Amino acid sequence: MSISSQQHEEIRQSRSTTFQTLRPTVQELEQVLYQPFSVLDHGFVRVIDYLGDDTSVVQAARVSYGRGTRKVSEDRGLIMYLMRHWHTTPFEMADIKFHVKLPIFVARQWIRHRTASVNEYSARYSILDKEFYIPEPEQLAAQSSVNRQGRGTVLEGSEAQRVLQILRDDAERNYADYAWMLNEGAEANQVDPDRSGLARELARMNLTLNTYTQWYWKTNLHNLMGFLRLRADSHAQYEIRVYAEVMLDIMKRWVPLSHEAFMEHRMGATNLSRSAIEAVKRMILGEKVTGTTSGLTTREWTEVCFTFGLPGD
Repeated sequence: MSISSQQHEEIRQSRSTTFQTLRPTVQELEQVLYQPFSVLDHGFVRVIDYLGDDTSVVQAARVSYGRGTRKVSEDRGLIMYLMRHWHTTPFEMADIKFHVKLPIFVARQWIRHRTASVNEYSARYSILDKEFYIPEPEQLAAQSSVNRQGRGTVLEGSEAQRVLQILRDDAERNYADYAWMLNEGAEANQVDPDRSGLARELARMNLTLNTYTQWYWKTNLHNLMGFLRLRADSHAQYEIRVYAEVMLDIMKRWVPLSHEAFMEHRMGATNLSRSAIEAVKRMILGEKVTGTTSGLTTREWTEVCFTFGLPGD
C-alpha cells in the first residue's frame, strides 16, 4: 500500500479532530474512520464519511420519529424480514463514502455499478503517480476453457516469469514516455526548457491499464449490497473481489444487523427458477431426476447440483 506523506498528514489531522453530534454514530466504524485498509500491492480502501446505521433502516421501515425503545432483537427481526422479502428503500436511508486507490482496469469494471456518486483523480489536471499493479505469481492464470471471462490453470515456470517481466517492462517504459511527453517533474529525467511538453489530457492516454488511480465513491447501503453481492462472490475477478471483501468487513462494522441479514439472504442464498424449483420438488418426493429429465439447461442443472451438493449425471 502506498500512502503519500501528505495523505498521512491529512489522516492524522482528520483523526485528531472530533465533533459533537446528535446524529447516530457507530463506534466500531469510528475506530477505523479515515484509516486505509491495504488492498493489492499499492491500493487501499478507507471510509471518509457515513450517514446512518441499522436504526436508520428500521426507522425508515416503521416511519418512526427516532430510535425508539424497541429491543435489538425486534430490529434484527425486521431487518431480516426486509432483506428476505427484497425490500429496498429502507436500506437506501444509510449512506457511506469511500476513498479507494485501485488499478485503472479495476476501476473500469467497478464503474459499471452506476448507482453511486464518483469523483476520480483527474489526470487532465494532475500527474499520475508511478505506481502499477503487478500480480502475484499465483494470480497469473491462463484463459478458462469453460468461462469466457474467467481464469483457468495457473501459469508456471518461465512462462509466468516472462509475463511478469512484460508487465513490469511495459508499465515502466510507458510511464517513462508519459513523463517525457509531459516534460515536467523528476520522472522526466531532463526537463527541456525549450520544449513545452504535451498536454496532460493527451499524455495520459499512453499509460497502461495497471496504473493506479484514486476516487471517492459514495453510495447508499442498498446499492453497496448490490455491489458486494456481485463483487465479493467467489466467481468475481480476484482484483476487484479483494476490494469487495475489505468493504464487506467495513459493512459489518457499520451495520452489523444488516450485514447479518445480507450474508443470510443474499451471499449465503441462491435464486432458483420456476423450473428448478419444480425439479427440486420432484427430487424431494423421491423421483430420480437427471439433467436430461430435469427440464433445465446443462448450465442451470450444473448450478442446481452444485448448490445442493448433488452428484449430477
